[in-house]
Amino acid sequence: MSAPGGELGQRMQRLIEEQQQHVCEALERLDGRSFVRDPWQRAGGGGGLTAVLSDGDVFERAGVNTSAVWGELDDLAWAKMVSRPNSGAGAGARDKSGRAFFAAGISMVLHPRSPLVPTMHANFRYLTRGDEAWFGGGSDLTPYYPEREDVEHFHRVWKAICDRHDAAYYPRFKRWCDEYFYIPHRHETRGVGGIFFDDLGGELEKAFAFVADCCRNVLEPYLPIVERRRAEPYGERERRFQLFRRGRYVEFNLVYDRGTAFGLATGGRVESILMSLPPLAGWSYAYQPEPGSREAEAMRFFQPQDWLRNVPRPRE
Repeated sequence: MSAPGGELGQRMQRLIEEQQQHVCEALERLDGRSFVRDPWQRAGGGGGLTAVLSDGDVFERAGVNTSAVWGELDDLAWAKMVSRPNSGAGAGARDKSGRAFFAAGISMVLHPRSPLVPTMHANFRYLTRGDEAWFGGGSDLTPYYPEREDVEHFHRVWKAICDRHDAAYYPRFKRWCDEYFYIPHRHETRGVGGIFFDDLGGELEKAFAFVADCCRNVLEPYLPIVERRRAEPYGERERRFQLFRRGRYVEFNLVYDRGTAFGLATGGRVESILMSLPPLAGWSYAYQPEPGSREAEAMRFFQPQDWLRNVPRPRE
């Protein structure tokens, strides 16, 4: 579909459509199951393609969505998006620049079957409103039983991607991720972080080059962890803890996530927006892990930390 997002919007749309196909093919090779691809149209302008893999050998649910939508967005709907934490200093000014908007993005959430394999989320998007344009996105890891080497690997690869474009990106975007994927009513992070950025404008070509690099390498921080953990044995206790932690994931996405709010506010397809939720989750009343257990150890990971502090730098 042709979108009114200008030349950069069209390039972004081509990028996300190409990467959706690439990511789906890579995950199909890993899992052995195929994605169901479901195109949709938005009444106000635009549409997208939702790709979902269900009940696979590796992934209980994996979703990879692309969309390019445009039209009119009133100030109330816009406020639902920019009133979240870290919306950026320029967000308020955009309310004065007109209601016409364009948004193109790719979003993926990979919920593994095994509680020893982490969930991974990533999204990258390009938005315009009035005469302003900017990029946003990021990727974060949500383990159930975190292993420090996995967390360090995830952060190390994302740091390398960031460093190819700007040495200031990783520390800034890592901190932003910790602050954004925080569940205030639980006083804990959703997972172990990664990178997150929004309102990345100014030098749009530099920003696009960075986002394109992120899109093309989005699986590099994650797939080695899957391969390392997928065959490890687990039992009912680990499965119950996985469902408990998935409950935290659901709480964040439905209460705090700006992407969910934006999708619903712009009349997006509900099935695609809520694709991010796991197929099963659980809530235990006043849960407290047994002292000294693996579950108690896992809970200590869900606070902002400098994961690369003691990791030696690779040789130049």
